[in-house]
Amino acid sequence: MVDRFVRFVTSISQLYRCIQKIKSKEMTEFGLKGTHVMCLFYLRQHPDGLTSAELSNLCLEDKAAISRTVSKLEELGLTATACNGPKRRYRAKILLTNAGQRISEQMLQIIENAVEKGGAGITDAERATFYQVLDVISQNLQVLCAEGAAETCIL
Repeated sequence: MVDRFVRFVTSISQLYRCIQKIKSKEMTEFGLKGTHVMCLFYLRQHPDGLTSAELSNLCLEDKAAISRTVSKLEELGLTATACNGPKRRYRAKILLTNAGQRISEQMLQIIENAVEKGGAGITDAERATFYQVLDVISQNLQVLCAEGAAETCIL
């Protein structure tokens, strides 16, 4: 059991670190940070725009982090917010500008390359099984944490 724990936590941590490193390295070329990747990705997937709340849920980030990210993306001219005054800003749709669409297209190429290289040597059947098992583990751990078993949520 302890060996499974160490292997699981070590593997997940290594994957996360590699993903963060790739995001950071590749986004530097665009003058962005790794934290901007997921916002640009999801905005590209939703051409009609997303609210900050929707981005927060999709990116699994808190509202303050999304607010900072969106502000930076707007400052760089990559996103625009359709809003009528500051009070409605949080509920306004955030859209990619033409510049944001160009960068997100380049970013998508980088993502596709990383996914391809990361999955090299894995069959479609193995990939399907892996994601199915990973989803089950994730759901099980989410239930465990939601049940208030904070002392068991050390992962």
